[in-house]
Amino acid sequence: MASTPMRDSADARVGGLSYLAPQTAEPWASFIEQIERVRPYLGPLERWIETLKHPKRTLIVDVPIVRDDGTVAHYEGYRVQHSLSRGPGKGGIRFHPAVTLNEVMALAGWMTIKNAAVGLPFGGAKGGIRIDPATVSKGELQRITRRFTSEIGVIIGPDRDIPAPDVGTNALTMAVMMDTFSMNRGGTATGVVTGKPIALGGSLGRHEATGRGVFITAREAARHLHVPVEGARVVVQGFGNVGGIAARLFHEAGARVIAIADHAATLLNEVGIDIPAALAHVAAEGSLAGFPGAAPIDIEDFWQLPCDFLVPAALEGQLTAERAAGVRARLVVEGANGPTTPAADDILRDRGVMVVPDVLANAGGVTVSYFEWVQDFSSFFWTEDEINDRLERIMVNAFNAIWRVAEEHQVSLRTAAFIIACHRVLEARAERGLYP
Repeated sequence: MASTPMRDSADARVGGLSYLAPQTAEPWASFIEQIERVRPYLGPLERWIETLKHPKRTLIVDVPIVRDDGTVAHYEGYRVQHSLSRGPGKGGIRFHPAVTLNEVMALAGWMTIKNAAVGLPFGGAKGGIRIDPATVSKGELQRITRRFTSEIGVIIGPDRDIPAPDVGTNALTMAVMMDTFSMNRGGTATGVVTGKPIALGGSLGRHEATGRGVFITAREAARHLHVPVEGARVVVQGFGNVGGIAARLFHEAGARVIAIADHAATLLNEVGIDIPAALAHVAAEGSLAGFPGAAPIDIEDFWQLPCDFLVPAALEGQLTAERAAGVRARLVVEGANGPTTPAADDILRDRGVMVVPDVLANAGGVTVSYFEWVQDFSSFFWTEDEINDRLERIMVNAFNAIWRVAEEHQVSLRTAAFIIACHRVLEARAERGLYP
């Protein structure tokens, strides 16, 4: 089983962590602060706000395998179900050397908010293993995936908690997870994961869905601000299945993508980068290193480039307060989960930079995962045009609803998204009551 491509970043191997280094704030602390900012807007539902600060279920598992050389190795894995009030848990599985329980808790919380903000009938969950996939063989990675799936199998299932790909995992990872769960259950359960290969019940359009959602929400925000996409200057951090696809869609819409970055290179071309050529280079070489169509620049200079759209699409905690002070973008569109710290959010707001938050901007992936889950249950599959049309409709409607709340309360788009999501989650919690 291959350990490529990455889901939320172009890559994140140990040797490439330098460009991702600034993760200064604990992700869970950032999530809690974002929840607290919504407290004044909850009305009677405020009495339930503490439920958002306590994940419903946290599972920590040991993942032992016999390595190819006969030694036994142990890896630590997690599955966190933050909220199940609105439906089964939904969220990705991350294989990365920096995975921590704190991070997975925050990512699960953001999935709760994301699913509710766009109106999907899911709660929030997330999982991961602290491992660098590049350091193990394909056989070892498959054994790790199977053992991890068996360990968390007690809490996942098509109507309980549905994993998906994330950083360091891909469609083949999901195929192995589905097969392992099915073998343990004694019958094929295609709906236990999403982001699967098409031959195993995967959905058309899923590969591009997150990047497509980023572009759709960027376009809608630009329309409200009267910023034309054609001819716009675009800067993208992360060049995998999110950043790379978003960059391609901006390029196809006539924008100039002037700077791109991955774990191996940070590149600038003021005239505009040939995005199809850059994607082809990454597909062939594994990274942007050596791409001849742009010149290397320092990563800190990257954040200060004058542009219309800045798309952080790598890992969380990248846009810190220090970096936000130098941002010269008109719009920040979050392709990654939690890339902007709360302190950076405040700085950007005060400087008049609009942020399209992750819980809206990158919800295209989980939306098409929802479509995949529905198709698996019905065994009736849609065309890619039907999927893209449905994705467009859901993303645009969600954006417009969030925009209206932001205008009504004079708050940021992030706070507006949290207001809508928290109302939906806490209303469900209140109406269900407590058992026993």
